[in-house]
Amino acid sequence: MSNVYTFKDFEASSHRILIDLIRRFSPRGGTLLDLGAAGGELGAAVRDRFDRAIGFEYDADRIGQLRGRFDSVVIADLETVRKLPANVRAVVLADILEHLRDASTLLRCVHDALAPDGRAFISVPNIANVTVRLGLLVGVFEYRDRGILDYTHLRFFTMRTIRREIENAGFRIVAVRGSSVPIRLIIGRWMPEFLLRIGERMLTWITRVWRSLFAYQIIVVAEPVLRQRR
Repeated sequence: MSNVYTFKDFEASSHRILIDLIRRFSPRGGTLLDLGAAGGELGAAVRDRFDRAIGFEYDADRIGQLRGRFDSVVIADLETVRKLPANVRAVVLADILEHLRDASTLLRCVHDALAPDGRAFISVPNIANVTVRLGLLVGVFEYRDRGILDYTHLRFFTMRTIRREIENAGFRIVAVRGSSVPIRLIIGRWMPEFLLRIGERMLTWITRVWRSLFAYQIIVVAEPVLRQRR
């Protein structure tokens, strides 16, 4: 995966929202699985809640970073994973499903791995974001090195389709949030910090009011439906 996928530590970023949701919705103790852990920053930020943390990552060059942040590290292609450690308390899939040809298979593996009180924490880009819609309105749909139209994205999700994908894998949706457009990454180098903060707060408010249109990333908390467990 491209090295542009770095930890986003600023107001209303998807990673900040994920950390908050993990702390609110995941029970203490047990095992955390971070699938697609990248540099491991997100897993490390919530490591104190769990007895054990395991990071899964495709890029073998990151193993040095991950060993310092997880109890165990697995180098694996998530497309080929058919079974995960059992009875885990939390599974994080941050910016992962859009890169997979078969997201539903991995979601079912996550479902079967979770303890009855476990939770899945998922984030995906929102293809229905206003920036993409405006581009389509004027005939522009160009892949880029990063963002919603990253050239490595194989799947595109709206608020409705990611909910359906998760529910079809045997989950119940517990919470849905939206991150705002990351203006810090887009124009941050040309804008003073105080203006960036004002802009971020305004976008955060707008995104809360009209999530389906203004959410840049869709963040979902889901729990397994026990009657559908295999």
